[in-house]
Amino acid sequence: MNNLLETAIKASLAAGKRIMEIYDNEDFEVEAKGDDSPLTKADLASHEIIIEYLKETNIPILSEEGKDLPYKERKGWDQLWIVDPIDGTKEFIKKNGEFTVNIALVEDQIPVLGVIYVPALEELYYAEKETGSFKAAGITADSKLDRLDQLAQRLPLPRKDDSYCVVASKSHLSPETEEYILTLEKEHGKVTSISKGSSLKLCMVAEGQADCYPRFAPTMEWDTAAGQAICMYAGKTVTDHTTKEPMLYNRENLLNNWFLVN
Repeated sequence: MNNLLETAIKASLAAGKRIMEIYDNEDFEVEAKGDDSPLTKADLASHEIIIEYLKETNIPILSEEGKDLPYKERKGWDQLWIVDPIDGTKEFIKKNGEFTVNIALVEDQIPVLGVIYVPALEELYYAEKETGSFKAAGITADSKLDRLDQLAQRLPLPRKDDSYCVVASKSHLSPETEEYILTLEKEHGKVTSISKGSSLKLCMVAEGQADCYPRFAPTMEWDTAAGQAICMYAGKTVTDHTTKEPMLYNRENLLNNWFLVN
């Protein structure tokens, strides 16, 4: 396993362990950030753990909870980590389990490595450019990573249901997304729709459980970088709705355009 991938996986698992300790056993206060999105002590604890692991790589880090880095400082970075300590904080607060830890390595604006850990489900998605995308179940911070190759399945996985399936946001279903789903029904006939929180939506397409994920609502770079890597190296595309090209990262404006995963 690539050393950087191993470091990212270990970071995600350690962060996931602490997140679940808070999730299962501790009261957590919810604060509102500047954009009114929620923040909990689990977000901050996860951020601190991940930074401790990743700083050993000497690669700069862009994290949602440490994001106030001016573009003039990071525009010269040809390689960086992009981190979301908890993607789906709203799902964490609701305690529905659909939240993730996202870590991506970006080179020349393209994700080349991605890790998404789902601590409540003990599921790990990971990908790197050279080897492809994989999913492993039953993975915790105590799992021996030298057995990961035996446990992991290459993505996409086979699917029995042949109906066209679209995955959408659990918390952010925009009118434009609803309209797009209607156009899919005209094109494909019956369309199955599933709702997921966090970066699990990208994982569903990479896994082959969904055919597309239209996101016609705001997201940030740390919401999508790891998922884009997992989709790309499973043979899927993540297309910027404005440029009609694959999404790029470490932009001056960290707010993503709308995008389509298929």
